[in-house]
Amino acid sequence: MLLTIEKLVYGGDGLARLPADSRGPGKAVFVPFVLAGEKIEASIIQEKPGFTRALATAIVEPSPHRIEPPCPYFGGCGGCHYQHAAYDHQLAIKKEILRENLRRIARIELQGDIQVHPSPPWNYRNRSRLRVQIRPEFAAGYFKLASHELLPVEQCPISSPLINLGISALWRMGRAGKVAEGVREVEFFANADDSKMLAEIWCSAETPRAAARAFGEDLCAALPRIEGATAFCAAPASRRPSRSFRKDAGAAVSPLVTVGASELIYQTGKAAFRVSAGAFFQTNRFLIDELPEIVSSGRSGELALDLYAGVGLFSTALASFRHTISVESSQTSAGDLQHNLPRNGKAVHATAEQYLTAPGKKARSGDGAALSQLPQSPDLVVVDPPRTGLGNRVSHALATLGAPRVTYVSCDPATLARDLIAFQAAGYRVDQVHVVDLFPQTFHIESVVQLVR
Repeated sequence: MLLTIEKLVYGGDGLARLPADSRGPGKAVFVPFVLAGEKIEASIIQEKPGFTRALATAIVEPSPHRIEPPCPYFGGCGGCHYQHAAYDHQLAIKKEILRENLRRIARIELQGDIQVHPSPPWNYRNRSRLRVQIRPEFAAGYFKLASHELLPVEQCPISSPLINLGISALWRMGRAGKVAEGVREVEFFANADDSKMLAEIWCSAETPRAAARAFGEDLCAALPRIEGATAFCAAPASRRPSRSFRKDAGAAVSPLVTVGASELIYQTGKAAFRVSAGAFFQTNRFLIDELPEIVSSGRSGELALDLYAGVGLFSTALASFRHTISVESSQTSAGDLQHNLPRNGKAVHATAEQYLTAPGKKARSGDGAALSQLPQSPDLVVVDPPRTGLGNRVSHALATLGAPRVTYVSCDPATLARDLIAFQAAGYRVDQVHVVDLFPQTFHIESVVQLVR
């Protein structure tokens, strides 16, 4: 059939419609790897009651923004979605999708422009996670598009050069039979200047400790610039090998074995962070200073509250406040957070909901003391939740906390817009909106929304 792509939607697909008939307007059709305005020939691959999925079999009238994808795996790999679009057009797509989600879900009509912060579009990732297959023959790679089937990948142009060396070494070891039978995933994490890295090895529950150690030793021997490798047992199902775009919920996972260092010092232009194996850290190595600058610029006061703090990327940027309280649920990240905080900071190991709704019961500061309540109403609240967003309880608790400013760092425009409804009802208005492109070539949208009341 012949289709015209109306627009791109969050998730990477283009939206078209089947011809209208007597039953009403045409059903929505979602098509990957297309651009707005293109006319395509397409074949249906899935029929649902409310929509249809299709694949483009020919681009009849291409967009002027279409380019030749440089990666040989593009189209089959589920990691990238926009390599067929010029980078400046990718930014325009993300900007419009964010604006449309705020309008449709939260009924927010932005008065000002969305400020866009681009990234170098290639080799930007400092962390990449690969699935490993031992039999019937060795392979390492990512999931195929819309699938849990492994696509073998021997290079990744959005990952750093050092990580690509790690991928190549992993393949050499696999072909030589030096990857332990129980290894399921390997993740590489490189430092700021791409001179050192750590490896995380995720193993099946049956993997012997000796086998995990032997593989870790071999991996460290194969890569001179690797500081260490830590093996973990039974990776949680939520940790998909899709290059780890966001932090997970943060349940503590005890290492099976560690070879060499278990942590890396990540030196940015403005601070140094200890990042341990298993802890979350932002994955774009080029915007690691710009993002916290957007969050903290021009902000000062008595108290700042940093929720979903990770290892303290935003907390350390809030040095202009007299005090900061940083809340993190992951035991591993909370340990790094305590180490990284400046003297004006206090780390709390708790979920945001625990801290805001029952602080005396569950939330504890870094020194183990229970926190009965916030010492005062904060002058600024910074939140950086996972893709699921804040949720109703946290949104409403924050909306009634009384902070004059809230900065929401989001990686999902739909959950962001949903959460903003509670803030609007409490009298907050949008002051600034930023798109910080942490994930070029993908549909993922990192945004910063600054709210005032």
